[in-house]
Amino acid sequence: MRNNTKIVATLGPASSTKEVLKPMIEAGVNVCRLNFSHADHETHLKTIQTIKEINRELHVHTAILADLQGPKIRVGEVEEGTILEYGSELFITDKPCISNNKTLYISYDQFASDIEVGELVKIDDGKIHLEITSTNKQDVVKAKVLHGGPLSSNKGVNLPNTKISQPCLTKKDLTDLAFILTQPIEWIGLSFVRSANDIVELKEHIKKANHHARVIAKIEKPQAIENLDVILDVTDAVMVARGDLGVEIPMQTVPVLQKKITHACLEKAKPVIIATQMLESMVENITPTRAEVNDVANSVMDGADAVMLSGETSVGAFPLQAVEAMHKIVADVEQEFRGTRAYQLKEMHGQRYISDAICYHSCKLAEQVGAEAIITMTHSGYNTIEISSHRPPCKVFAFTNNHAILNTLSLVWGVTGFYYDNQSSTDDTIQDTKHILKEHGFVKKDQLVINVASMPIKERGMTNMMKLSYVK
Repeated sequence: MRNNTKIVATLGPASSTKEVLKPMIEAGVNVCRLNFSHADHETHLKTIQTIKEINRELHVHTAILADLQGPKIRVGEVEEGTILEYGSELFITDKPCISNNKTLYISYDQFASDIEVGELVKIDDGKIHLEITSTNKQDVVKAKVLHGGPLSSNKGVNLPNTKISQPCLTKKDLTDLAFILTQPIEWIGLSFVRSANDIVELKEHIKKANHHARVIAKIEKPQAIENLDVILDVTDAVMVARGDLGVEIPMQTVPVLQKKITHACLEKAKPVIIATQMLESMVENITPTRAEVNDVANSVMDGADAVMLSGETSVGAFPLQAVEAMHKIVADVEQEFRGTRAYQLKEMHGQRYISDAICYHSCKLAEQVGAEAIITMTHSGYNTIEISSHRPPCKVFAFTNNHAILNTLSLVWGVTGFYYDNQSSTDDTIQDTKHILKEHGFVKKDQLVINVASMPIKERGMTNMMKLSYVK
């Protein structure tokens, strides 16, 4: 039986060829992440075509997540051998130059106007700390080295105390987005989200392009934590991006925040991915550390929809083994651990209330009678995602005639999708879906299953029907 918790794998030089990627998908990859911080459009296009080719060959529905770089600030080119010494002072400029231990270029043209005296600048995942000692608010900024060390080119810069005026969608993002919206991509990741407006702006671009892609809000800024409720209201899914988040806020607060964000996502039926450094040592080693195994296991027990591999599969020496290791951890935890089943039924308001009530009670009924499966008929995926969010004690099977939704649902906990295009009657559909699952070995004769659908089925309306029956 397949795992409930899905695996997202970042593709890169180590994994984008068909010879490597196909065994990775067979080993358990459900979503392929394309990182638009790296590689050009031509390279990404080849990777997209490879994924689609593998999907057709294996008859699977691997989703594609296009991850926008966002307003990522970096240092530029740095002189070889540069070391920043504790207590030394240096100038920071937004004018391109080769940096050294006296002058540092960072790629943010509003840096001098946004930064305040006393604020921190963290470089290279927080390995280097600078404190701002003066700024003329135009072009001259001075900083003191609080924690130094060797500095190399293109390292990331974090400004944890600074209110950044840079837009969430940069010029590069808009260029990348124009390309993404010409491709069959299911999910778009938005980096460094600060407010709900960031999500709304991206969705407007998607809507104008008449595209079906859904948005994943990457939580990696303190402002996103402050605005989490309103961000959850407008986003389609969330990624807990622990790398930058752990630099922007005190690192010791990240584990509890991870659990709080996951819980909030489940309550609002928004899929949640846990990301960054999950099996980091496997970039170089054939096996993960025991602490990494525990990290993945805890994310599964928290109720995450998906766990993500980054450098392990994009540039690592053992991409396939990293997927296999993660798959084994997830499988073992799910076999031994029984998590919280269902959250409370949502408040009685809004046009979706009847649908939500049926989805919730299908999960409670499945638990009470020991049902083997909940089967959804869906066109938008709404009822399937809603049911999944209650983490029922059985598998969820989605039947749809919408190919894009089949791939989209590959990110969602516990869901297996089937293409189905017979809409003659609800009774026929219920019999068909049970027969298909029986033929595939997912259910057996005399087991109970629950069907959830909209009647009349041809209208593709909101979910208004639930039926409990035996497999014949």
